[in-house]
Amino acid sequence: MLLDPLSDALSNLKNNEFAGNLECIVKPASKLIGAVLNVMQRYGYIGEFEFIDDGKSGKFKVKLVGKINRCGVIRPRYSVGKEDILEFEKRFLPAMDIGILIMTTSKGVMSHVEAREKGIGGKLLAFIY
Repeated sequence: MLLDPLSDALSNLKNNEFAGNLECIVKPASKLIGAVLNVMQRYGYIGEFEFIDDGKSGKFKVKLVGKINRCGVIRPRYSVGKEDILEFEKRFLPAMDIGILIMTTSKGVMSHVEAREKGIGGKLLAFIY
């Protein structure tokens, strides 16, 4: 039974990365998972990914590049103000400037670095390093 699609997608990526696979199929697909994959691709944690329509909810085919050490969702989804980002970075990431927090903001899904540059807060979705 599928309770949290984003959590299942990230654990699927992590497990395939540890197994040494070069590709991974993430299903079911959603706009949120696509946005999170887009942020991960911008920061070099995954390679290209494409949406495959299978007549149901669809799936993503993701190329892995071997840079994921750990990733996962953050539960509960903490609300983070622009001044509190550093506190959560210390809590979920191993060191400064290693890894990213992925957050949803009023301007879309982005990393904590982009949110800090734009001076906006949001809700935490996931971490990756």
